[in-house]
Amino acid sequence: MTRHLLTTGAALALMAGTAAAQTELSMWYHGAGNEAESAVLNAIVDDFNASQEAWKVVIESFPQNSYNDSVVAAALAGNLPDIIDVDGPVMPNWAWSGYLQPLELDESALDGFLPSTIGRWDGEVYSVGLWEAAVAMVTRRSTLQKYDIRVPSLDEPWSRDELDAALTAIKESGDFEYPLDVGMAWTGEWYPYAFSPFLQSFGGDIVDRSTYQSAEGALNGDAAIAFGEWWQSLFDRELTPGTSQDPADRDSGLIEGKYAIQWNGNWAATGIIDAFGDDVLFLPAPDLGEGPVIGAGSWQFGVSATSDDPDGANAFIAFMLQDEYLRAFSDAIGLIPSTASAAEGSKYYSEGGQMAVFYDLSAEQSLVRPVTPGYVVMAKVFEKALADIANGADVADTLDAAVDEIDSDIEANSGYGHDG
Repeated sequence: MTRHLLTTGAALALMAGTAAAQTELSMWYHGAGNEAESAVLNAIVDDFNASQEAWKVVIESFPQNSYNDSVVAAALAGNLPDIIDVDGPVMPNWAWSGYLQPLELDESALDGFLPSTIGRWDGEVYSVGLWEAAVAMVTRRSTLQKYDIRVPSLDEPWSRDELDAALTAIKESGDFEYPLDVGMAWTGEWYPYAFSPFLQSFGGDIVDRSTYQSAEGALNGDAAIAFGEWWQSLFDRELTPGTSQDPADRDSGLIEGKYAIQWNGNWAATGIIDAFGDDVLFLPAPDLGEGPVIGAGSWQFGVSATSDDPDGANAFIAFMLQDEYLRAFSDAIGLIPSTASAAEGSKYYSEGGQMAVFYDLSAEQSLVRPVTPGYVVMAKVFEKALADIANGADVADTLDAAVDEIDSDIEANSGYGHDG
């Protein structure tokens, strides 16, 4: 297949010089109701539509909770739009299922992008993100000083013993309802995004990434069982709220003083900065034995496999990759710009900025979720297993059952296209 490789400049050159009516490009987006995010995206669309006469992008937005189901239903009905946004870990499934086609972008267009913002499957680039998210241990400097707890750094994160000692000291003080909040009120993708890094820091994983043919050993081996026992102990010792956590407490508990430390993302950072000012600390993930890890891979943009005008769809995505747009999204919603050049000069991520640490965390500690079409099933199995363990289920039996379920799904789908 011959590919048309488009940089931003080449795309605009291709588009220039025609007075014909613009061809409409349909685009679906998951951010209905997010006014700040939608305003930036609409401005980019307006700029693109005004910059040339060949194409006109028209957005249709969906609530995030129903977006993936809407795309799958449209794919089955043969009614996909030209341009789709896709959550990073879901992309391999949509590519394998035939919903997406590889992007026709010159690789140089992606120079400098954080690796986790580039969606790759089977040797091809299918999607690219304009921002990244990262999580951190969020607390106050004054809190750590009060309990004589060391401030960790990227080079020297807390060890498992240090984290345990810190949480124990804070709990014994009686000053907080819980010393830690890992966010059990948030369900769905939060579990594999936020909690599988703890498993990986123990040395386990959701699946064996060397073949993607089995979770045996990765999710139920010695490292995984040690993780599960530690995870269960957080709830047994009442160090963090359990699955019955009130969502309102998750959103405001740190600011209201119910929790001393919170495992949370940079999307929540601006409100915490407003509350605590210079006292706030965004700390790296702890090293639980095999190195600190945080999750990676956020929403990205791709071209549907059934687009009638992939040249136009690719031209729009190429147009979006300009630093000014990466910076605009970051300034509006607080997420990490995909390039260091866009971060420089941004509201939150310039050198010395209060949230600049998140860029470093993403660059140094991040690991994408398993890059496989089977991830969409693995994520649900992992979520249930961790909730069950938190609620007291036997660790080894629960992880063995999760492995059996994941392996059965892989086998039922003939390995999901991996060579094995």
